[in-house]
Amino acid sequence: MKPAKEIRVGNIIMVDAKPFIVLRSDVNGSSRTGFTYKWKMKNLLTNAPLENVFRGDDKFDVVILDKKPVTYSYFADPLYVFMDEEYNQYEIEEENLGDALNYLKDGMECEAVFYDGKAISVELPTTIVRQIVYSEPAVKGNTSGNVLKEAKIENAIESKRHTVQVPLFVSQDDFIEIDTRTNEYKRVIRN
Repeated sequence: MKPAKEIRVGNIIMVDAKPFIVLRSDVNGSSRTGFTYKWKMKNLLTNAPLENVFRGDDKFDVVILDKKPVTYSYFADPLYVFMDEEYNQYEIEEENLGDALNYLKDGMECEAVFYDGKAISVELPTTIVRQIVYSEPAVKGNTSGNVLKEAKIENAIESKRHTVQVPLFVSQDDFIEIDTRTNEYKRVIRN
């Protein structure tokens, strides 16, 4: 059994004896009051959605599923196609990708997760590097304190471009490292 604080997007957990995939996780609270986790989930057997809030120490059975390294290949509306090293293709529905959709990029390596022989989701690396495709320039006088701004990052589907909060010194065309679990900026990558 794993506590809620260790459950990640893409994990399969048992809730009321039914397998659910965690599609989105929002964390609220503080270390003093304790954290709560609001999860958007989907039943793997019925595709029924479920949203629920759990405390950080609530425990869940994590279903161990088969995983296989794959690379993102292309978007075949409405499915996303991944390919393994033996050129087998696996199609995954958009709603099963959760937040992974924000970071997909052609040729991106990740792990496909299988339930009953069917690819149902992907797990991304903990950190990835993406280029900023759009960000407002820093405004003089607005640089004191810990000020952040929005930056759009590259991904495979232009209409699904995602924004990340970055420090003011980060500019367009910079490469940044992102924590895919929290959607947080980690650092800028400069050569």
